[in-house]
Amino acid sequence: MDRVHLPVLSDEVLDFLKPQSDGIYVDGTVGLGGHSYAILNASAPNGCVIGIDLDAEALAIAKERLHPFEDRCRLINGNFAEMYVLLQDYSINAVDGVLLDLGVSSLQLDTPNRGFSFNHTGPLDMRMQGKHGLDGKQEVAPAAMHVVNDSPMDTLVDIFKRYGEERFAKRIAARIVEARQKMQITTTTQFADIVKSAVPQRASKIHPATRVFQALRIHVNRELENLEAGLDVAISLLKPGGCLCVITFHSLEDRIVKRRFQTCASACICPPKTPVCICEHKPSLQILTKRPMVPDASEVLRNRRARSAKLRAARKLQSEIIKKNTIDSHN
Repeated sequence: MDRVHLPVLSDEVLDFLKPQSDGIYVDGTVGLGGHSYAILNASAPNGCVIGIDLDAEALAIAKERLHPFEDRCRLINGNFAEMYVLLQDYSINAVDGVLLDLGVSSLQLDTPNRGFSFNHTGPLDMRMQGKHGLDGKQEVAPAAMHVVNDSPMDTLVDIFKRYGEERFAKRIAARIVEARQKMQITTTTQFADIVKSAVPQRASKIHPATRVFQALRIHVNRELENLEAGLDVAISLLKPGGCLCVITFHSLEDRIVKRRFQTCASACICPPKTPVCICEHKPSLQILTKRPMVPDASEVLRNRRARSAKLRAARKLQSEIIKKNTIDSHN
């Protein structure tokens, strides 16, 4: 259990979820089980957690960690974007809370053969479910190696700009194309060195390859598409009064969560200049975090990877509140 990490913003998540003994909660990114452990402990003696993760290796560690709660914890190897279908196997159609802790896990970053980090030499892979699919056989996404070696330059530029907000995207893509004509790019450190050679010295306070690695990982795993789908299904699964907590680690994720919460909390989504509301939109959420919550200095000191975390939370509205808000919006 030396790999057990500290769950980010765990106390704040519990404050929003308010786990109850008769509650059912979904941890859509169970990872090594830190948040699930806290929820199960707080919802004793009967609270139930359904833990979902793409990474079978992480699930195996989480299973060991959550063994004391095995009678009220179910772990599923899958994608949280498909949680509605996954929960059907347990005849669950509504839940009291959902947590999504996004991004790459400590286990993935610290395992060289997963290819997520430029700090370790390993194959340029980055697939969150590993090199095999969820069934252990089929490949469900192209490894980062194939994207880097086979994509046209324009595609690489788009990936680095769109998902990494990398200002030197064109220079980096050109250097990659030049390098791969001489030799296939197969390892993380080889790729990081190529990126570094394309970026002017002292152009950034962070490692020159940071944003490019982030962009490539997001593209390979379709992280933003999964987030959008996952938010929709999570909101639909919540019981009235149920809470959705989302922890993000970069601006693209946080922007998606913020806008989805705002749309679901609005009584009208007509274009701004529409004189009379015609959308008939009904609010389904109450936003609980006017601004995202972030770790305090003591948590960042204990866990450096928590420094960029942001937590947003929203609660599913009761039907009578939805009706009142809709009436008020037309008055």
